[in-house]
Amino acid sequence: MTFEEARAYFSEDRFATENGMTLEELDGEHAVTSMTLSSRHRNAFGGVMGGAIFTLADFAFAALTNDRERVTVAQQVSVSYLSAPKGKRLVATARYRKDGRSSCVVNVDVADETGRDIAQFVGTGFKLK
Repeated sequence: MTFEEARAYFSEDRFATENGMTLEELDGEHAVTSMTLSSRHRNAFGGVMGGAIFTLADFAFAALTNDRERVTVAQQVSVSYLSAPKGKRLVATARYRKDGRSSCVVNVDVADETGRDIAQFVGTGFKLK
């Protein structure tokens, strides 16, 4: 699948796209997603909701591990929140740690626009096809 085909395919990921997340880069080795922060991403204390950060990382995981021929579902994921974001934009970069026949392990690093490490997400995927 080309990058443009992937962008069209993942535009149907309504939860991610309706919350302002976009697919920026995708190839066989990595995926990059981003999100411009707004008031809808804030919790009651004014910080960025952990679920918004998690969803951005999960979107990068999904973009890297799925295409029209190979469907992968998350089997187990963990996230460690490292720092509170600064600025107005988050970027998640997903890379394979292992890409096997029936499973994969993906590391996703989330950073803010200043380059500050915000979260580390590790996902194990199970390949359905």
